[in-house]
Amino acid sequence: MTEDLGGKQSSEAVSALILDLLHRSMVHYGLWFAEVRHQLGPDSSHGVIAEVSDKVLGVYMNRFAKVLGFSMKDGLPEPLLNLPEDKLMALRDAVSQNWLALDGLWFQGVEFEHGMNDAKRCNDSCWAHFSPFEAAMIRKSLGLGKKPGLDGLKKALNYRLYAFINEQSIEDTGPDRFVFRMHKCRVQDARKRKGLEDYPCKSAGMVEYPFFAREIDHRIKTRCVACPPDAHPEGWWCAWEFILEEDKA
Repeated sequence: MTEDLGGKQSSEAVSALILDLLHRSMVHYGLWFAEVRHQLGPDSSHGVIAEVSDKVLGVYMNRFAKVLGFSMKDGLPEPLLNLPEDKLMALRDAVSQNWLALDGLWFQGVEFEHGMNDAKRCNDSCWAHFSPFEAAMIRKSLGLGKKPGLDGLKKALNYRLYAFINEQSIEDTGPDRFVFRMHKCRVQDARKRKGLEDYPCKSAGMVEYPFFAREIDHRIKTRCVACPPDAHPEGWWCAWEFILEEDKA
């Protein structure tokens, strides 16, 4: 960032600074959540962030609205509400794609500096935090309550970030269970196009899916049907069975 001789910053410098300030704010928000989780435990941190998140977004959006001259309606920016449906869905998908790109860039950042083993270790640990957090936020937004059962989990799986950028299906395999399959995965599909072997994501999945399901309803158990490096058919990349076990008396 540069300044002219009078100390006035160029529009380019100020624009870059604004983006940097937003980035710092995002990191600070994440660090607060991580520390509350560490100090008070996952359940408490999910309760706090559910309470804080709406207030934070309200503060941000109302202040941006005043500066940029747009209106708010029921806590949401009117320009967003006024977008045509196709643009709104495209923006939803773009946000989800950016999340996946962010995840990949962090993975590569660690991998290139410290190697694949450390990158996978960090990735799996990150999923142990993110997966139950995402489940808690989805449960809140859908009003699922604490014990919504398999129907609640089915609904929640359709609102994950992955759900808007991959292709997935759900098949009931019994009155107390269903199988979730990932038919198209942007990460694995990209590797396949490049002639690369499947990325061995099972270690992350063994954290991601059980933690997500348990956060939706603690009675739900997870079984891996297959996930790379496991062999799998051409029609899907990974599959997971979710089983509802009643509370023991």
